[in-house]
Amino acid sequence: MPATAGAAAFCAWCGAPVATCGSQACRRPLDPPHFCPTCGRRMRVQVTPTGWQASCRDHGTPDLEATPSEDASYPG
Repeated sequence: MPATAGAAAFCAWCGAPVATCGSQACRRPLDPPHFCPTCGRRMRVQVTPTGWQASCRDHGTPDLEATPSEDASYPG
């Protein structure tokens, strides 16, 4: 499934395609995303006491606003 602008093709927390991911089941409170929502590749994640930064080797910093989220406690 090709990614479209503004739509995540993969879950940023488990790496599964969005169509098959339970979306909320794979997320833990305060856990940063580990997979690129565009390509599903594992991202480089740096965790600090005040938050986190994540980036994909091919796509840079992901737009996590496009990733479905019901929990507003995730920084980004």
